[in-house]
Amino acid sequence: MLSIETSVTFFLAALLLALAPGPDNIFVLTQSALRGKVAGLAVTLGLCTGLIVHTTAVACGIAVIFQTSALAFTILKSLGACYLFYLAWKAFRMKATAISTGKGSNAPPARLYRQGIIMNISNPKVSIFFLAFLPQFADPGRGSLTVQLILLGGIFIAATILVFGGVALLAGTVGEWFNRSAKTQQTMNRIASGIFVGLALKLLITQ
Repeated sequence: MLSIETSVTFFLAALLLALAPGPDNIFVLTQSALRGKVAGLAVTLGLCTGLIVHTTAVACGIAVIFQTSALAFTILKSLGACYLFYLAWKAFRMKATAISTGKGSNAPPARLYRQGIIMNISNPKVSIFFLAFLPQFADPGRGSLTVQLILLGGIFIAATILVFGGVALLAGTVGEWFNRSAKTQQTMNRIASGIFVGLALKLLITQ
């Protein structure tokens, strides 16, 4: 089992990492501003569900495949980039009237939840990051490494929910004010589309 000191240290490190700008929290920020707080929280839960997959993969040793196989890494990141391009296309074509004030979005929370899952699990960098980061806090002398890695993954997810949930609530509040203007809605859609394209290109050039 993990010691209290290790758990607290890891939790603080996870909080700092979650606060660092990256594809996931930018995704939460964008969707919250466009569609409201509930949408942002749905995306957050989807992303964290994806983290469960990565935690399991690392605990079972599956992530090693993506670290050692260039083909597997390329296939997965290409699929992830294609999905981001698809989201960019949808955001670009979305009309202002489809958003309303963030409460009448044509994208139900369940769909945004699935988008969060797909975006997270299709990024092989997350598995490789977990593979490099989680074992540093595991101690073979304190019992099963698999159990410790799962516990560390759970702590990381809790920290992510706190940070991303805060981002969703804040951005959702600001977004409700912005979305009162149809012109502003269109501008935000274009910005969201550009962000998705940028994230997709960044993923494609990842080595």
